[in-house]
Amino acid sequence: MTSIQTAASADFVISRVLDAPRDLVWKCFTEPERMQQWWGPKGVTIVQPKMDFRPGGTFHYGMKTPDGSIMWGRQVYREIVPPERIVFINSFSDEKGGLARHPMAPTWPIEMLSVFTFEEQPGGKTKFTIRWSAHNATAEEQKTFDEGHASMTGGWSGTLEQLEAYLAKTKS
Repeated sequence: MTSIQTAASADFVISRVLDAPRDLVWKCFTEPERMQQWWGPKGVTIVQPKMDFRPGGTFHYGMKTPDGSIMWGRQVYREIVPPERIVFINSFSDEKGGLARHPMAPTWPIEMLSVFTFEEQPGGKTKFTIRWSAHNATAEEQKTFDEGHASMTGGWSGTLEQLEAYLAKTKS
């Protein structure tokens, strides 16, 4: 079950109830060897993941596309409340972890504020919610973000489908 809503602030919000306990879902976001199995858009393979999971720490990774090219991403953690919430700044990066523009969308915001929440649900399930907003964006970047909600829905839905498939294979 997926629900999508757009807040007045133009935040992008998507939620899904996952058929797995919260502690397991939390591990899928906090252990790089697990994230490597499902993270990212459909069709990419995560390469060279490096995670320092603490406020001020980073997750830096490559996303290898089917044609062999690699796009880099990074998360800089701001707040971690196990197993309830992770807040971080998400961005594209270069191979060394520096900020970079979206390789296919030059007016996409350089930084995104991401808030991931994990809520226990009856029957050992977890409601996972992503709240995404442009961070330190120019007016043009904010407009691109606001107009990109349909594309974000498709991208995040594919990523969440991969997470669901991973969770179906692992039970601990």
